Amino acid sequence: MNGSAGAAPGVLHCHSTFSAGGKEVRSVRLMNAFAGALQHTIISAEPESMGARALIGRKVKVAFPQDFPSLKGWPTPGRLAALAGALKGYDLICTYNWGAMDVVMAHTVFAKSFGLPPLVHHEDGFNEDEAGGLKTRRNLYRRAALKGAGRVIVPSTGLEKIALGPWAQPPEKVLRIANGIDTAAFAAKPKPGALRVVKRKGERWIGTLAGLRPVKQLPQLVEAMAGLPEEWHLVILGEGPERDRIRAAAESCEVSHRVHLPGAIDDPVQVTGLFDIFALSSASEQFPLSVVEAMAAGLPVAAPDVGDIRQMVAEPNRPFIAVPDDPRALGVMLAELAQDSGLRARLGAANRERARAHYDAAQMVAQYRAAYGQALGHGF
Repeated sequence: MNGSAGAAPGVLHCHSTFSAGGKEVRSVRLMNAFAGALQHTIISAEPESMGARALIGRKVKVAFPQDFPSLKGWPTPGRLAALAGALKGYDLICTYNWGAMDVVMAHTVFAKSFGLPPLVHHEDGFNEDEAGGLKTRRNLYRRAALKGAGRVIVPSTGLEKIALGPWAQPPEKVLRIANGIDTAAFAAKPKPGALRVVKRKGERWIGTLAGLRPVKQLPQLVEAMAGLPEEWHLVILGEGPERDRIRAAAESCEVSHRVHLPGAIDDPVQVTGLFDIFALSSASEQFPLSVVEAMAAGLPVAAPDVGDIRQMVAEPNRPFIAVPDDPRALGVMLAELAQDSGLRARLGAANRERARAHYDAAQMVAQYRAAYGQALGHGF
């Protein structure tokens, strides 16, 4: 898939998963922005998790091969050689998160002998098994694997420090690019019909967009909202294995009638503005795209102080970033916001302006275009 004379360069994307999460949505938005300037091939370490595929625009040239070596398994020399062989024929390799680290290692070990193209690695955060702390063995493996990467791109200051520290990457290799969105689109009126739950007259919604995974600690969010007045409901948009635990938490707190799980939403721009407060309860985040979307929609944010969230939101909103892993503290933040509509409006307006100024997609796209162009050795 090399870009011959006049042809668009071929990019191989190796993802830890291609479900419609933050990094996958960003990757697709970049693909859509670049349109026909690049050709794309997408591999997922979890082949059954391909939800972000539906977001790819019609003008994007993209393939999903079924015969690519699995990204999972022991990094034996034979397996790494097989992965390296599959990297031939492209102009650029893009890898994402720990789930694609064996591809990075294969590239580092065999790049010269196989004549492989340049590689850019992206890190966006950690799974549940590293949410409480990084694993030493993985740090050492990352150090070795990333030696051959041309760039390591991260969205947050926290990940930048980790890349420069435990992963021992040289400063000139690490590039921080903040996640960006179409801020104007999120400022538009939402579309109530896009959800499978109706916001009734007089109701107020605390909303969140998150994979229903343990690291998101969504039962804690249920506990945090349980003490709010009856008109306040919790709407959790997402899918995942924690659905039953969330429902059990709602039953335990006797708020099942006020907790709604309508599933994942393909286009958050249509529904984020239906919320009155945006909330997170995660044990670990870095630079959550959902927070930027909520800010652009003019919402106040209540969330634990993890990752870059405190720095992301507008300064007036920062007192509502709570102590991590403490549903009572989060509940206090939610209660203060719930009882004061004027405060919600002021914080929402400040967040919208900050999103416009710092997190618009145009800035992000330009930075990624420059980074990929540098790796390719020419613009596109």
